[in-house]
Amino acid sequence: MGVGELFAPAFLFAVTGEMGSPGGSGAMARSVPEVDRGLPFRIEQLGYELVDVEWAGSGRRPILRIRIDRPGAGAGEGIVAGDCARVSRALEPWLDKVGSMPERHVLEVSSPGVERPLVRSHDFKRFAGKKIAVKGSAPLAGRATRLEGELLGLAHGGEGEERVRLRLPDGDEVEIPRSEIAGVHLVFEW
Repeated sequence: MGVGELFAPAFLFAVTGEMGSPGGSGAMARSVPEVDRGLPFRIEQLGYELVDVEWAGSGRRPILRIRIDRPGAGAGEGIVAGDCARVSRALEPWLDKVGSMPERHVLEVSSPGVERPLVRSHDFKRFAGKKIAVKGSAPLAGRATRLEGELLGLAHGGEGEERVRLRLPDGDEVEIPRSEIAGVHLVFEW
């Protein structure tokens, strides 16, 4: 098995808006609702899945970071540099036309990497059986602020609250409300 089959490299393509220049000041960047609403559909139309969106930078020069994947991709079938470039080239003209998007913006498109974040409900179904790390700002399941274990899937608690089901290394199974989770990602084992 070659290195390309073991590792899913994280490629990053940054494209500056049509009037872009280094620097920038102002308040921290806030999401642009029109962009947030339009991204999933546009990425899907290109044949990819939107994994994660992050807004960074300043209000005058926001940085839009998106991570994409191939729907249902398995080992060795992940995103390559050409995929990131294709998505970046397809999104940039649209972003330039969004009236509420500052002209001086940066678009960064990358793969989710080998330690892919799990964000949406279907991620927890898709990656059931895989090793994950769950982080919280307070102890999770009465144990620690970071837990690792085998993802068993999602359960629905009272009032429809989603709970991440996890089998810990000692064999104990716990359910953690998603509202208590700060982040979840796959764990790559060497």
